[in-house]
Amino acid sequence: MQDLKNLSQKSRFPNFKPFSTGNRNKRLNSNFETKRFRLPFPVGKQLQKLKLTLIFLAVVLALTPVCLATLRHSKAPLQHIGGWFTSLTESTPKPVEAAKQPRGQSTFALAGSLLENAEMNGDQLTARTSEGLLLNYTVQGGLQKRVHDFLAKNQVPYGVFVAIEPATGRILGMTSYSSVDPSWTRSSAYGLYPMASLFKIITASAALESRKITPDSVVEFRGGATSETPRYWEISQRGKNNRLDVTYAMGKSINPVYGRIASDIAGKTSVMESVSRFGFNQELLPETPAKPSQASEPQSNNDLMLMGAGLDHDVKISPLHAAVIMSAIANGGRMMAPVLTSSVSDDKGRQKEVFAPREIRRLVSPETASSLTRMLSSTVLTGTSRRAFHDRRGRLLLDVSIAAKTGSINGDDPKGHYSWFAAFAPLQNPRIALVALVINPDKWKIKASQVGQQALEEFFEK
Repeated sequence: MQDLKNLSQKSRFPNFKPFSTGNRNKRLNSNFETKRFRLPFPVGKQLQKLKLTLIFLAVVLALTPVCLATLRHSKAPLQHIGGWFTSLTESTPKPVEAAKQPRGQSTFALAGSLLENAEMNGDQLTARTSEGLLLNYTVQGGLQKRVHDFLAKNQVPYGVFVAIEPATGRILGMTSYSSVDPSWTRSSAYGLYPMASLFKIITASAALESRKITPDSVVEFRGGATSETPRYWEISQRGKNNRLDVTYAMGKSINPVYGRIASDIAGKTSVMESVSRFGFNQELLPETPAKPSQASEPQSNNDLMLMGAGLDHDVKISPLHAAVIMSAIANGGRMMAPVLTSSVSDDKGRQKEVFAPREIRRLVSPETASSLTRMLSSTVLTGTSRRAFHDRRGRLLLDVSIAAKTGSINGDDPKGHYSWFAAFAPLQNPRIALVALVINPDKWKIKASQVGQQALEEFFEK
């Protein structure tokens, strides 16, 4: 750091050092009397001016305590003084800038704050800011209304939904509802919640990227499908172990399989590299209000297995980030920046911003994205979401192929049971990726997979 003395200006009187305490502070020599400079004592009019100046200063000093006491009890004088100083510094008033959003607030954040009060303008959902900006949303009004009405009709304690167009990052729907705390909905899509079994996607990608497994790989394990105790998952050398292929295990969300993939197949290093690549512990979406997702490094093999199976309560993600991940897998591994507005115009109709797709990063290779798609396709056909997408006779409710993953875990903020559903469709050339989160107390209202079914039905049958 540069010394402060080097930042000051050079003295105009280098030999004049009234506060010096160094070697120069010696007894004055006899020549000083002839060299020192004397100011002439004022007389006449100069003396009179000096007296008036001193009187004025004395009055000011006497009134200062009174003025300060008055200012402490009133803000109005401060405002008048501030206005007086402003009038002195600004000779001419500056014109008010129209269509200017608050400093530091991105277009995404501004659009998100106004989305709840947006209106349909023909086929376009729009909102106008107090500064005159016209925001044209990417959100589909029909999809938005269908999901919100479904959440409200079932009076879910907490529910949030995000849908994205995989190829572009355009947000097709973003809504939430809470019968318990309506204020929760304002930031629900940006908050962090336990990721649960959605993390199995990251575990699988770590093993797929390092070519340790394929969608047909079979993993041996012990323990039940929903077991949460890793010490029972290790295989027995005497045989009689359970065996499942990783695709079926993904659809059924088998904890021991993905716990063993994380610890014994992919390994800690590959898992944590995948965690970083998927955007945890970093500012992945800086233009949005989404909080950075969290995933700490496991300190033991048991911790690693819990993380791989989606049982680590401290691994947290926002619904927006989860939707971006699903969108990236649907997009062949390319993660696109999420956007809420197709364009922004001022009060005279002039376009200020026009949307253009922007890639954030490559999440996984195209081969891994294809393998994940195949593995995730079993969730709706034979896995944990089968009931939500089939009628009582076992017939599919939607004539569209769907890749999906569910998650289920208890949480404390807010307190309840967390139900996740993440999906994209169709499998070939996906047009929509979505994430739904529903938080219920002990008594269930609806599950997240039912929200996803409503959204996909609206999207593909409109």
